[in-house]
Amino acid sequence: MTLFTIKFPQCSQPHSGCPSSLHTTTFQNTSFVDTEGLGLLEDIELGSLDKHTWSIHFCQPWVRSALPRADWDTIENLIKIYLQKFNHLINEGAMEWDVPYPFVAQCMAGCVLYPNRTSQAFAYVGYNGQDFLTFDTKNATWTLSQNTTLSRYVQSFLQNYTAFSEMVEMIFNDTCVDEMEMLLHYGRAALERQELPVATVFARTPSPDQLLLVCHVTGFYPRPISVAWLRDGQEVPPGPALNTSPILPNADLTYQLRSVLAVAPRDGHSYVCRVRHQSLGTRSLLIPWGRRHPWG
Repeated sequence: MTLFTIKFPQCSQPHSGCPSSLHTTTFQNTSFVDTEGLGLLEDIELGSLDKHTWSIHFCQPWVRSALPRADWDTIENLIKIYLQKFNHLINEGAMEWDVPYPFVAQCMAGCVLYPNRTSQAFAYVGYNGQDFLTFDTKNATWTLSQNTTLSRYVQSFLQNYTAFSEMVEMIFNDTCVDEMEMLLHYGRAALERQELPVATVFARTPSPDQLLLVCHVTGFYPRPISVAWLRDGQEVPPGPALNTSPILPNADLTYQLRSVLAVAPRDGHSYVCRVRHQSLGTRSLLIPWGRRHPWG
């Protein structure tokens, strides 16, 4: 099962919170679907969806107490109604246009609350690993992420299905923001957690005329981080010799990445990996690869 890439507002920017939900449904045939769901606040997993009952399984001890039981019951009922309608609409469109089974449909939606108390909601639908539709919550309209016969049909269908659009708009413009402030209050300690990065520098020699300097940084939280190479004290600019990996999750809810710099052996320069992170305050972590090191 392939998750599609969604382009939602970056939660690393200064704001008060960014809850979102992701659900993935595999349509095996017209009568059997398999649904998985996940709720997040920033990058903290709040809860998951029981694939058999569509009830919420809480992943953090403070989440259940953040809202009254009646609110959780309402949210659970809204989720069930939404999933029933979503599955019905997708199946109906698939049969109308002879879409081959099996296929995967996904939806990600949520809201961002900024420090000035303004908010922004977002919703995206994906199909077989590709962006498909975007819901404009301010104007209650669906826009195409890809221009195909199927996407145009689904867009037209959803646009005319006002009850479904109104429910989506209510969930993510009203419910999402209203409930988020309570979640932020109860989850403050988890959101403000800081873990120091640990960095190591080592070298690889893929060929006699090339040396790869590797800076491996791991164990840090929160996610935003800056990693750069310094050559004789000057930052190495982006280019073909510099390759930095995406930030990847660790099993302990911290993050890691690698930055690799290709250099010529015995080039006479000194190299330092510089790491900047919120947990370090105004300090930088500097890990040198000096001339004292062997050059492969």
